Amino acid sequence: DAVTLFGEDTPEELIGQILPDVLVKGADWAVEQIAGAKAVIENGGSVLTVPLLEGRSTTGIIETIVQLYCPETTVGKG
Repeated sequence: DAVTLFGEDTPEELIGQILPDVLVKGADWAVEQIAGAKAVIENGGSVLTVPLLEGRSTTGIIETIVQLYCPETTVGKG
């Protein structure tokens, strides 16, 4: 497991370099729409989608972390 920053709009190039064995994305995405899915599948990996949980989101998790550790920062506001 790892957290990685990337400067592009999507992680497609990064995923193509790393070529993970498993790529996981929320079920609100079709596999063919997931950035990097084609490269992962072509290299023998799997692309999985997981159900969304009501009241849970990546944005919400990030906002909580920022509020706890950087309260002077605003998330997603410019």
